[in-house]
Amino acid sequence: MNQIEYTVKDRIGYITLNRPEKRNALSFELVAALKEAFTKAEDDTAVKIIILRANGEAFCAGADLGYLQQLQKFSYEENLADSNHLKELFLKIYTLKKVVIAQVQGHALAGGCGLASVCDFIFAVPEAKFGYTEVKIGFIPAIVMVFLLRKIGEAKAKQLLLSGDLITAEDAYRIGLINYIVDKEKIENEVLEFSYRLIHTNSSNSMELTKQMIASIQSLHLDDALTFASTMNAKARTSEDCIKGIQAFLNKEKIQW
Repeated sequence: MNQIEYTVKDRIGYITLNRPEKRNALSFELVAALKEAFTKAEDDTAVKIIILRANGEAFCAGADLGYLQQLQKFSYEENLADSNHLKELFLKIYTLKKVVIAQVQGHALAGGCGLASVCDFIFAVPEAKFGYTEVKIGFIPAIVMVFLLRKIGEAKAKQLLLSGDLITAEDAYRIGLINYIVDKEKIENEVLEFSYRLIHTNSSNSMELTKQMIASIQSLHLDDALTFASTMNAKARTSEDCIKGIQAFLNKEKIQW
Protein backbone atom coordinates (compact mmCIF):
# COMPACT_ATOMS: atom_id res chain seq x y z
CA MET A 1 0.00 0.00 0.00
CA ASN A 2 1.32 3.45 -0.93
CA GLN A 3 2.06 5.62 2.10
CA ILE A 4 0.96 8.69 0.15
CA GLU A 5 -1.89 9.20 -2.30
CA TYR A 6 -1.49 12.00 -4.86
CA THR A 7 -4.41 13.12 -7.01
CA VAL A 8 -5.33 16.26 -8.93
CA LYS A 9 -8.83 17.57 -9.58
CA ASP A 10 -10.13 21.03 -10.51
CA ARG A 11 -6.69 22.67 -10.01
CA ILE A 12 -6.31 21.20 -6.51
CA GLY A 13 -3.51 18.80 -5.67
CA TYR A 14 -4.48 16.35 -2.93
CA ILE A 15 -1.68 14.84 -0.85
CA THR A 16 -3.15 12.22 1.45
CA LEU A 17 -1.33 10.43 4.28
CA ASN A 18 -2.18 6.77 3.87
CA ARG A 19 -0.95 4.85 6.91
CA PRO A 20 -4.25 4.67 8.82
CA GLU A 21 -3.24 1.47 10.60
CA LYS A 22 -0.25 3.38 12.08
CA ARG A 23 -2.24 6.57 12.74
CA ASN A 24 -0.26 8.06 9.84
CA ALA A 25 2.87 8.12 12.00
CA LEU A 26 5.97 9.60 10.42
CA SER A 27 8.69 7.22 9.25
CA PHE A 28 11.72 7.91 7.08
CA GLU A 29 9.83 6.51 4.10
CA LEU A 30 6.72 8.61 4.73
CA VAL A 31 8.74 11.82 5.08
CA ALA A 32 10.52 10.96 1.81
CA ALA A 33 7.18 10.31 0.10
CA LEU A 34 5.83 13.64 1.35
CA LYS A 35 8.87 15.53 0.06
CA GLU A 36 8.44 13.88 -3.32
CA ALA A 37 4.68 14.59 -3.40
CA PHE A 38 5.09 18.28 -2.52
CA THR A 39 7.79 18.69 -5.16
CA LYS A 40 5.48 17.04 -7.69
CA ALA A 41 2.56 19.30 -6.73
CA GLU A 42 4.73 22.43 -6.86
CA ASP A 43 5.90 21.57 -10.38
CA ASP A 44 2.47 20.42 -11.59
CA THR A 45 1.03 23.16 -13.82
CA ALA A 46 -2.45 21.69 -13.32
CA VAL A 47 -2.25 22.47 -9.57
CA LYS A 48 -2.87 25.88 -8.01
CA ILE A 49 -3.76 24.94 -4.41
CA ILE A 50 -2.58 21.94 -2.36
CA ILE A 51 -4.64 20.16 0.30
CA LEU A 52 -2.79 17.97 2.79
CA ARG A 53 -5.15 15.46 4.41
CA ALA A 54 -5.12 11.96 5.90
CA ASN A 55 -6.97 8.67 5.80
CA GLY A 56 -8.17 7.13 9.07
CA GLU A 57 -9.04 8.48 12.50
CA ALA A 58 -5.80 10.41 13.15
CA PHE A 59 -4.24 13.13 11.04
CA CYS A 60 -0.73 12.20 12.19
CA ALA A 61 0.41 10.76 15.51
CA GLY A 62 4.03 11.89 15.24
CA ALA A 63 7.02 9.62 14.86
CA ASP A 64 6.51 5.91 14.25
CA LEU A 65 7.35 3.90 17.40
CA GLY A 66 9.37 1.35 15.47
CA TYR A 67 11.29 4.16 13.86
CA LEU A 68 12.00 5.74 17.25
CA GLN A 69 13.54 2.45 18.38
CA GLN A 70 15.80 2.42 15.32
CA LEU A 71 17.00 5.96 16.03
CA GLN A 72 18.46 4.86 19.37
CA LYS A 73 21.00 2.76 17.48
CA PHE A 74 21.99 5.60 15.14
CA SER A 75 25.30 7.46 15.37
CA TYR A 76 25.28 11.24 15.77
CA GLU A 77 25.96 11.62 12.05
CA GLU A 78 23.05 9.31 11.18
CA ASN A 79 20.73 11.18 13.55
CA LEU A 80 21.82 14.51 12.06
CA ALA A 81 21.07 13.26 8.56
CA ASP A 82 17.66 12.06 9.71
CA SER A 83 16.92 15.37 11.43
CA ASN A 84 17.81 17.19 8.22
CA HIS A 85 15.41 14.88 6.36
CA LEU A 86 12.47 16.18 8.44
CA LYS A 87 13.81 19.75 8.35
CA GLU A 88 13.81 19.65 4.56
CA LEU A 89 10.16 18.55 4.50
CA PHE A 90 9.00 21.30 6.88
CA LEU A 91 11.01 23.95 5.05
CA LYS A 92 9.71 22.74 1.68
CA ILE A 93 6.08 23.10 2.80
CA TYR A 94 6.68 26.47 4.50
CA THR A 95 8.41 27.97 1.45
CA LEU A 96 6.46 26.15 -1.27
CA LYS A 97 5.40 28.39 -4.16
CA LYS A 98 1.79 27.25 -3.80
CA VAL A 99 -0.65 27.62 -0.91
CA VAL A 100 -0.92 24.52 1.29
CA ILE A 101 -4.06 23.83 3.32
CA ALA A 102 -4.06 21.19 6.08
CA GLN A 103 -7.37 19.38 6.47
CA VAL A 104 -7.04 17.94 9.99
CA GLN A 105 -9.76 15.35 10.59
CA GLY A 106 -8.19 13.86 13.73
CA HIS A 107 -5.42 14.27 16.28
CA ALA A 108 -2.19 15.99 15.18
CA LEU A 109 0.53 15.18 17.70
CA ALA A 110 4.26 15.88 18.05
CA GLY A 111 5.78 15.69 14.55
CA GLY A 112 2.25 15.43 13.17
CA CYS A 113 1.36 18.71 14.81
CA GLY A 114 4.52 20.16 13.31
CA LEU A 115 3.47 18.90 9.89
CA ALA A 116 0.17 20.77 10.15
CA SER A 117 1.81 23.85 11.68
CA VAL A 118 4.01 24.57 8.66
CA CYS A 119 1.01 24.64 6.30
CA ASP A 120 -0.43 28.02 5.31
CA PHE A 121 -3.94 27.31 6.60
CA ILE A 122 -5.30 24.69 9.00
CA PHE A 123 -8.91 23.51 9.05
CA ALA A 124 -9.68 21.13 11.91
CA VAL A 125 -12.62 19.21 13.33
CA PRO A 126 -13.74 20.10 16.88
CA GLU A 127 -12.62 16.69 18.18
CA ALA A 128 -9.01 17.08 17.01
CA LYS A 129 -6.31 17.46 19.65
CA PHE A 130 -3.03 19.26 19.06
CA GLY A 131 0.23 19.10 20.96
CA TYR A 132 4.00 18.87 20.89
CA THR A 133 4.56 16.02 23.33
CA GLU A 134 8.28 15.49 22.74
CA VAL A 135 9.39 16.64 26.22
CA LYS A 136 7.32 13.86 27.79
CA ILE A 137 9.60 11.20 26.28
CA GLY A 138 12.90 13.01 26.79
CA PHE A 139 12.98 14.40 23.27
CA ILE A 140 12.75 18.01 22.05
CA PRO A 141 10.45 19.71 19.50
CA ALA A 142 13.50 21.21 17.82
CA ILE A 143 12.62 21.71 14.17
CA VAL A 144 9.01 22.78 14.53
CA MET A 145 10.07 25.31 17.18
CA VAL A 146 11.64 27.51 14.50
CA PHE A 147 8.32 27.77 12.67
CA LEU A 148 6.06 27.84 15.73
CA LEU A 149 7.82 30.86 17.27
CA ARG A 150 7.14 32.74 14.05
CA LYS A 151 3.54 31.61 13.96
CA ILE A 152 2.24 32.17 17.48
CA GLY A 153 4.99 34.02 19.36
CA GLU A 154 7.27 33.10 22.24
CA ALA A 155 4.79 33.05 25.15
CA LYS A 156 2.28 30.73 23.49
CA ALA A 157 5.02 28.57 21.96
CA LYS A 158 6.66 28.15 25.39
CA GLN A 159 3.35 27.08 26.88
CA LEU A 160 2.92 24.35 24.27
CA LEU A 161 6.51 23.21 23.85
CA LEU A 162 7.58 23.14 27.52
CA SER A 163 4.38 21.62 28.90
CA GLY A 164 3.92 19.02 26.17
CA ASP A 165 0.19 19.21 26.94
CA LEU A 166 -2.50 18.47 24.40
CA ILE A 167 -4.94 21.23 23.58
CA THR A 168 -8.37 21.22 21.97
CA ALA A 169 -9.14 22.59 18.54
CA GLU A 170 -10.89 25.50 20.23
CA ASP A 171 -7.76 26.38 22.23
CA ALA A 172 -5.60 25.92 19.12
CA TYR A 173 -7.84 28.38 17.29
CA ARG A 174 -7.74 30.85 20.18
CA ILE A 175 -3.93 31.04 20.17
CA GLY A 176 -3.69 31.24 16.39
CA LEU A 177 -2.31 27.76 15.74
CA ILE A 178 -5.22 26.83 13.46
CA ASN A 179 -7.48 28.97 11.28
CA TYR A 180 -10.90 27.28 11.16
CA ILE A 181 -12.92 24.73 13.14
CA VAL A 182 -15.45 22.80 11.07
CA ASP A 183 -17.68 19.83 11.92
CA LYS A 184 -16.40 16.50 10.61
CA GLU A 185 -19.25 16.02 8.15
CA LYS A 186 -18.66 19.50 6.68
CA ILE A 187 -14.89 19.91 6.69
CA GLU A 188 -14.24 18.47 3.22
CA ASN A 189 -16.74 20.82 1.60
CA GLU A 190 -15.53 23.83 3.61
CA VAL A 191 -11.92 23.21 2.57
CA LEU A 192 -13.02 22.77 -1.04
CA GLU A 193 -15.02 26.02 -1.02
CA PHE A 194 -12.08 27.90 0.50
CA SER A 195 -9.70 26.39 -2.05
CA TYR A 196 -11.96 27.29 -4.97
CA ARG A 197 -12.21 30.86 -3.68
CA LEU A 198 -8.42 31.20 -3.69
CA ILE A 199 -8.23 29.57 -7.11
CA HIS A 200 -10.77 31.85 -8.75
CA THR A 201 -10.17 35.17 -6.97
CA ASN A 202 -6.40 35.27 -6.36
CA SER A 203 -3.38 35.48 -8.64
CA SER A 204 -0.98 32.52 -8.38
CA ASN A 205 1.98 34.84 -8.82
CA SER A 206 0.74 37.20 -6.12
CA MET A 207 0.23 34.39 -3.60
CA GLU A 208 3.67 32.96 -4.42
CA LEU A 209 5.44 36.29 -3.93
CA THR A 210 3.49 37.03 -0.75
CA LYS A 211 4.47 33.65 0.74
CA GLN A 212 8.10 34.27 -0.23
CA MET A 213 8.08 37.66 1.47
CA ILE A 214 6.42 36.38 4.65
CA ALA A 215 9.11 33.68 4.93
CA SER A 216 11.98 36.11 4.33
CA ILE A 217 11.02 39.44 5.83
CA GLN A 218 10.86 38.47 9.52
CA SER A 219 14.58 37.79 9.75
CA LEU A 220 15.62 41.10 8.17
CA HIS A 221 16.49 44.40 9.83
CA LEU A 222 13.72 46.98 9.43
CA ASP A 223 15.59 49.00 6.77
CA ASP A 224 16.55 45.85 4.87
CA ALA A 225 13.00 44.52 5.11
CA LEU A 226 11.56 47.73 3.68
CA THR A 227 14.14 47.76 0.88
CA PHE A 228 13.26 44.16 0.06
CA ALA A 229 9.55 45.03 0.16
CA SER A 230 10.02 47.98 -2.19
CA THR A 231 11.99 45.81 -4.60
CA MET A 232 9.32 43.09 -4.61
CA ASN A 233 6.60 45.72 -5.01
CA ALA A 234 8.32 47.14 -8.09
CA LYS A 235 8.84 43.68 -9.61
CA ALA A 236 5.22 42.71 -8.98
CA ARG A 237 3.95 45.78 -10.84
CA THR A 238 5.53 44.58 -14.08
CA SER A 239 4.30 41.01 -13.75
CA GLU A 240 1.85 39.59 -16.27
CA ASP A 241 -0.72 38.94 -13.53
CA CYS A 242 -0.57 42.50 -12.22
CA ILE A 243 -0.94 44.00 -15.70
CA LYS A 244 -3.88 41.70 -16.38
CA GLY A 245 -5.49 42.40 -13.01
CA ILE A 246 -5.22 46.20 -13.20
CA GLN A 247 -6.50 46.24 -16.78
CA ALA A 248 -9.52 44.15 -15.81
CA PHE A 249 -10.18 46.36 -12.79
CA LEU A 250 -10.01 49.55 -14.85
CA ASN A 251 -12.29 48.05 -17.50
CA LYS A 252 -14.67 46.78 -14.80
CA GLU A 253 -14.21 43.24 -16.07
CA LYS A 254 -14.23 40.08 -14.01
CA ILE A 255 -10.71 38.68 -13.70
CA GLN A 256 -10.34 35.06 -14.77
CA TRP A 257 -7.53 33.49 -12.80
